[in-house]
Amino acid sequence: MPELPEVETVRRGLEPFLAGRTIAGVSLLHARPVRRHPGGPEDFVATLPGRRFGVPRRRGKYLWLPFDDGDALLAHLGMSGQFRLNAPTDAPLPNTRLVLRFTDGAPEVRFVDQRMFGGLSVSRDGATLPREIAHIAPDPFEPGYDEAAVLARVRARAVGLKRQLLDQTLVSGIGNIYADEALWRARVHGDTPGNQLGMPRVRRVFETVREVMLEALEQGGTSFDSLYVRVNGASGYFDRSLHAYGREGEPCERCGSPIVRDRFMNRSSYRCPRCQPRPRGTGHA
Repeated sequence: MPELPEVETVRRGLEPFLAGRTIAGVSLLHARPVRRHPGGPEDFVATLPGRRFGVPRRRGKYLWLPFDDGDALLAHLGMSGQFRLNAPTDAPLPNTRLVLRFTDGAPEVRFVDQRMFGGLSVSRDGATLPREIAHIAPDPFEPGYDEAAVLARVRARAVGLKRQLLDQTLVSGIGNIYADEALWRARVHGDTPGNQLGMPRVRRVFETVREVMLEALEQGGTSFDSLYVRVNGASGYFDRSLHAYGREGEPCERCGSPIVRDRFMNRSSYRCPRCQPRPRGTGHA
């Protein structure tokens, strides 16, 4: 699933194109992506024409496209959602679910989603922050992010550090890939309870989270397959810079020990067994 760097890359790609443009028409090619829109598919299609976009915004893994009337188009990319910019004469890509056309004849915005776990809906009065995602914590790049408060909460909880990194009510935007990469850089096992770490160690983990995601942004995010691409269809290439995630059996770039894969919350975690030893009382090495 796209994480903060991938969603921010999409937002940046849409920003210079969308801001100030007015929707002329909508073609909804499949109803599932708008299943969460309160008024249903027909209302979704009817309510968009004539609306003018402002500057796209993001919190964590959520993207919203504000309108100048105070509402917003809220989007979650799910596993495979993509926004693509295409000339009206371009043949639609497979799995195109929605097409937005504009009054100035600019290229269309098309929403492509193979697995259809993504979603689009109109959020009433959601231009500043959609109420549907108001429960999600600020991400590390938002002006309202209070890192001191986040670190204090982490250290107060007897919960494994990786679980806390993935807790979107604590801090948003961090997913499996960037959690594993940050923990590898900080040399911390993800099962280590927050209340067993000193403040300098916890602070270092969150510093590495920012470092990793900033580097991923510079490289357009992480693309393991064609399901995540930028608005122009190009892939991100941060996967070439990964030190832990997806590298099972490959040598750790610090010590040479083979990277191991552990089961974690119905997914996988990757770590170096020597640089990131399992904390006592949580199982084998």
